[in-house]
Amino acid sequence: MQISDTLKRLLILLADGKFHSGTELAAALGVSRSAIWKQLQALNELDAELIAVSGKGYKLPRAMQMLDAAAIVGRLSQPARQWLAGLEIHDVIASTSGYLQERAAAGAASGLVCAAEYQTAGKGRRGRAWVSPFGHNLYLSLLWRYQDSPAALAGLSLALGVAVIRALKAFGIDEVGLKWPNDIYWRQRKLAGILVEVSGENGGPCHAVVGLGVNFYLSEQQGQNIGQPYADIQSILGESVHLRRNELLGLLLNQLLPVVASYQAGSLAGYLDEWRQYDCVAGRQVQVQVGETRHSGILHGINDEGLLLLRHEDGRLQTFASGEVSLRTA
Repeated sequence: MQISDTLKRLLILLADGKFHSGTELAAALGVSRSAIWKQLQALNELDAELIAVSGKGYKLPRAMQMLDAAAIVGRLSQPARQWLAGLEIHDVIASTSGYLQERAAAGAASGLVCAAEYQTAGKGRRGRAWVSPFGHNLYLSLLWRYQDSPAALAGLSLALGVAVIRALKAFGIDEVGLKWPNDIYWRQRKLAGILVEVSGENGGPCHAVVGLGVNFYLSEQQGQNIGQPYADIQSILGESVHLRRNELLGLLLNQLLPVVASYQAGSLAGYLDEWRQYDCVAGRQVQVQVGETRHSGILHGINDEGLLLLRHEDGRLQTFASGEVSLRTA
């Protein structure tokens, strides 16, 4: 799906979060009132909420900052700018990670970043859909190539989790934690998720596409589709924060790019202490699902290889290289 130039200009007008009459919008865009009505209806396809009040016009529930490549690059550190091969901002895309997989197959260089206002087929772990309303959250992916084999990238998702925590703390968000292997939590509610997809030959080379989704703002109705307790940045920092999406995306790239650029076999050791510091489920009673099998016990964090440690009721300690962790309810 592509959005029309008229719809893009309409969204820019509505981005201030104020009421605009149909007549005002039609005059600003040089189209008829009926054309404006059709464009407003098209907002439903982007999961964009719209408030219509007779006599006042139309508005978005809150002001919205559109992603701006120049503003984001302007916030990057010198090392991050050096490693950034390109930053593409898409209004609508099926999946930022899927797009970079296609670009990787076509020979795209390390350091290409793709971000989007809206994803039609964004995904998280185990193929789950990622809720992606237009202009509210952050959806971005990063491509990096390695000469090593995919096995050398074991633990990369854990290191990237630390990078995201650093960026969130620099943005002013405290009480954030990590849930193995790649979820970012705030007060035990999911705030962001990382998905790393590695492709290549067993002996190398390979490439990684790092996908990141951050809940910036979700309405109650949109949040119902998540299926687990969640948090968003607006509920943490307040109403005005939705005008700082470009700032946060810059902070994230300042942390993510150095991690992917320097990562190699053995690099996880440099992130273990910090990851453990932010582990927000260690000591909790959980279930770990691997395929169709569920294992119950107490989490004991991760070992030095980044594997999950689970203590069973009989005292046996088991390690997991993959699996889905869920907190057990009484």
